[in-house]
Amino acid sequence: MRPVFRGNSPRATDYGDYRHAFAELVSRLGPFCSYCERRIATQLAVEHIQPKDLPAYRALRGRWENFLLGCVNCNSTKSRKNVVLSEVLLPDRDNTAAAYTYTIDGKLTVRPGLTPRQQEMAKNTLALTGLDKRATAAIDANGRLVAVDRVAQRMEIWLIAEDSKNDLRSTPTDAFRRQIARTATGHGFFSIWMTVFEDDPAVRRLLIQAFTGTAADCFDPETTQTVSPRPSTSLTDGSKI
Repeated sequence: MRPVFRGNSPRATDYGDYRHAFAELVSRLGPFCSYCERRIATQLAVEHIQPKDLPAYRALRGRWENFLLGCVNCNSTKSRKNVVLSEVLLPDRDNTAAAYTYTIDGKLTVRPGLTPRQQEMAKNTLALTGLDKRATAAIDANGRLVAVDRVAQRMEIWLIAEDSKNDLRSTPTDAFRRQIARTATGHGFFSIWMTVFEDDPAVRRLLIQAFTGTAADCFDPETTQTVSPRPSTSLTDGSKI
């Protein structure tokens, strides 16, 4: 899960209508769901970390620090669930890149080696957003598999990233590496690209730069490996990993 940096609010006060924050959030974080990492052309929305409709959090309805971006799937699954910041790992305050492992079969799992407490928080986040759901297979009239859910889409993007890596072997130029980063931002799924190019720090640095809003301080500038705990963000219950 891509760690992000939202920055300070562009307004001195809370938003009267939280939807007015959408353009600024996309500008700063890119057109990607903050949880599943998909690039969303339409129906991407301002996501309230702590749900705006629960009485305890109504004061946060227009609060910049309570905003991320969410797709329909992650938003609908998260819905009105109570979010206790100390019980989950969040991309704006924790180094979520250090919390999860992505594999070719589309699975997103908790990374081995975390403390029991970190494992629990990581699992809570997956359950909160439905990222622990299994794939739903769909076949079109021609018998081809169609990527209709987040798991299947992760599998699809993994194959595209692998193809790019294979092409890089025959064209190992900086220009082609930059093209790979541009291709990646066109599809989303930052963490899959970072995983496929695990052994290529040059490409990984370009990915970190190309995906708008990626928290660069969550990665070592030389090796591009994750830095944990995340450097302080001054946000409540941050830097848990």
